[in-house]
Amino acid sequence: MDGSQVVLELIRDRQLAVGRLRGFFHLLIGRKLSRDDGAVLSMGLTWRELATALKQLKFDRELVKELGSDPESVSPKDREKFWYFAIGLAKVDSAQARREAEELTLLLKPLGIVVGIPPAGPPRPTPVRVEVVETTSPTATKRKKK
Repeated sequence: MDGSQVVLELIRDRQLAVGRLRGFFHLLIGRKLSRDDGAVLSMGLTWRELATALKQLKFDRELVKELGSDPESVSPKDREKFWYFAIGLAKVDSAQARREAEELTLLLKPLGIVVGIPPAGPPRPTPVRVEVVETTSPTATKRKKK
């Protein structure tokens, strides 16, 4: 987590996650982060690792207001739980998270951080056309009541 901590500190110190919290989580969980010279900083973090890092680096809890959460709803003792819950609210695989991640990618590039391509995600199902045809069998006969 040392390389990812460098990125986390950089984003925190420059307040790059403000207005892009979903994208911030998306980058740290699902993307490869490297330096300009190719040195790998992170291959992605688990939710738990990210929540722990955010707690350790004392990220601003007010950021979660953009997710519709109240930062005062969780006790300060439960900060790791707080960040874990916030990551869940962020829907890191959503289109909005991807858009915000691309914005963040453009801001990180001049700082020497290269962000890998996004994960492909599950394949989209091919639409299937189903045609329902009503048929009556010409051999169908009615039964006689006795």
